[in-house]
Amino acid sequence: MPAVEILRFFLQTGWVAKIVLAILVVFSLASWSVILAKWRELGAAGRASDRFIRVFREASRLNEAAATASKHRASPLAGMFQAGYTELEAQIRSQRREGEAGATLKLKSINGVQRALQRALGAEVERLQRALPMLATTASATPFIGLFGTVWGIMNTFHAIGATGSTSIVTVAPGIAEALVNTAAGLLAAIPAVVAYNHLLAKVRVLRRRMEDFELEFVNLVDRNFT
Repeated sequence: MPAVEILRFFLQTGWVAKIVLAILVVFSLASWSVILAKWRELGAAGRASDRFIRVFREASRLNEAAATASKHRASPLAGMFQAGYTELEAQIRSQRREGEAGATLKLKSINGVQRALQRALGAEVERLQRALPMLATTASATPFIGLFGTVWGIMNTFHAIGATGSTSIVTVAPGIAEALVNTAAGLLAAIPAVVAYNHLLAKVRVLRRRMEDFELEFVNLVDRNFT
């Protein structure tokens, strides 16, 4: 159907149908903007994490990895590393002030480093999941919004039949068409949202597992060298 005919049909619908279609269009545009933005963000996070983990494992000292962490800001692993390294440095500085010069430095609490990593992990997961609830809302709400438009269109059809006493196609077509368009619009908004939500949430879960693995790797490294 050409765009001009779609616009003409939209202008011929009732005010309720116009409101329903406008709401569905807003939901659809918002969900697509979230889909495209999160797709880029999560893809960049995965690639940056691949680069950072290579740097982390190849570094002979933690401060070498710390010097490059800022170059991998898209990576949640880099954010976790900075949180853990900051806590590690704070404990070491505290021991230097309290201990003798040249004394072997040991951590006061490995649990402090682990808690810092866990806080950073939670913050990074929250950042990665940001805006995903918009997709869940679109997927669950738009079919019912479209269904409301469908019911309203059917009601208009019965009203037209009652007013004219005719069941001809000329009488019922406008209401039925209005109902079907609202149904289709609701599904067109909901289906991409639910598919994208499940896919993007799966990518977040993969990144979370990588963060949990990195937490264990960082804690083990600190445990071997500073306790």
